[in-house]
Amino acid sequence: MLLGQKRILVTGGAGFLGSHLCRRLLNQGHEVLCVDNFSTGTRRNIEELISDPRFELLRHNVTFPLFVEVDEIYNLACPASPIHYQFDPVQTTKTSVSGAINMLGLAKRLKVRILQASTSEVYGDPIVHPQTEDYWGNVNPIGSRSCYDEGKRCAETLFFDYHRQHKMSIKVARIFNTYGPNMRPDDGRVVSNFICQALLGEDITIFGRGEQTRSFCYVTDLIDGLDRLMNSPEEVTGPINIGNPGEFTIRELAEKVIALTGSQSKLVERPLPEDDPKQRQPNIEVAEKLLGWRPTIKLDEGLVRTIAYFDALLREHGKKITSETRVRADAFV
Repeated sequence: MLLGQKRILVTGGAGFLGSHLCRRLLNQGHEVLCVDNFSTGTRRNIEELISDPRFELLRHNVTFPLFVEVDEIYNLACPASPIHYQFDPVQTTKTSVSGAINMLGLAKRLKVRILQASTSEVYGDPIVHPQTEDYWGNVNPIGSRSCYDEGKRCAETLFFDYHRQHKMSIKVARIFNTYGPNMRPDDGRVVSNFICQALLGEDITIFGRGEQTRSFCYVTDLIDGLDRLMNSPEEVTGPINIGNPGEFTIRELAEKVIALTGSQSKLVERPLPEDDPKQRQPNIEVAEKLLGWRPTIKLDEGLVRTIAYFDALLREHGKKITSETRVRADAFV
């Protein structure tokens, strides 16, 4: 192995974020062990990486122990969109909790640093705005989203208990809404939904009046934040918010997508889902101070790139995707 080169494990490596992270690590000269059970990750995302001799793919479910030799671990394995994590909520909780236990156990045995991909969903439907890392959140522990929200909260608990009890080197990133190429058209997330609906000339579905707000971070900015956190000084454990502080209403996002695609789609309102957060905006002062990180891609620029990705995907598949196929868990695997 070359000087400075690491063998890095990325769980969930065939997923949206994981595939971008694998690509970045390979570009930096590292060896990458990509672990995924392909419940939501897709081979398409990593197709071009498989021929790289420094890339290894292992099909494995992190709810079971893993015995490998690596120098660093990024734990990204978990369904992250409501459609996918609510499809099998018990498995979602097991992935977050048992997966964290297994990856922490591996990191403890190997004495290596481990990063947990947590989420802004730990803040629930926040009563503090924008959200800072010292806010404990407002989460429904028994709602339909709890398998994801509480699973990620428990994973954070485990990381910090391992850190305190076993003196392990940990990093915890709280990821806010992220978008870009390699998203699945069937993931039910607002950016992918709106773009696919607009490109297909379908009505764009918004929930309520579309007045709830979100902050959208382009994927390359997000991956840069994770990289900086992993390589930050030992005492920087997090949790640290990684997201774009630009705040937009869902209606504003829909109108941007319509304008950028030139679509004739109309907005159609639907009832709000259970426990849907009304506001979501990261305070990133800690990331700016400790990591020197701030997103650089503006929403319009990122949307143009993402629209191009989905347009090519739809053309490749003869634009056969519809609103119905987008909610199927096996579409476009």
